[in-house]
Amino acid sequence: MSDKVRFELVSPERLLLARDVDMVVVPGSEGHFGVLPGHAPLIATMRPGVIEVYEGQTVVDRLFVAGGMVEVTEASCIVLAEDALNLKDVNRGDAEARAKAAREDLSLARDEAERLSAERKIAEAEALLQAVA
Repeated sequence: MSDKVRFELVSPERLLLARDVDMVVVPGSEGHFGVLPGHAPLIATMRPGVIEVYEGQTVVDRLFVAGGMVEVTEASCIVLAEDALNLKDVNRGDAEARAKAAREDLSLARDEAERLSAERKIAEAEALLQAVA
């Protein structure tokens, strides 16, 4: 068994990150969970939140995901994200603009499907605001 976990972050468009790390903390739908080498196999859904990537005891990357799925094996953690952003590339103004646009979309919703989509975008934007705070 390796002393590292292979972490891959995949968006619908491309592979965003792939490397061996010491630990990954994922925002699961039921709460955050950590993935270390030798983890029990698991498939879970994610809520909007931050993935923390560790090298030793240090967080080396903080990545915002809008939700998605995660597959964990003894040797890997593969995240299939609906949308992902490196928090190094996002500032508070960007997050506030997303939240404002999502609230405007809600006010303009013409049917139930548009309302639900806007509410989901608001939840994602609020999670992003918390992440950059």
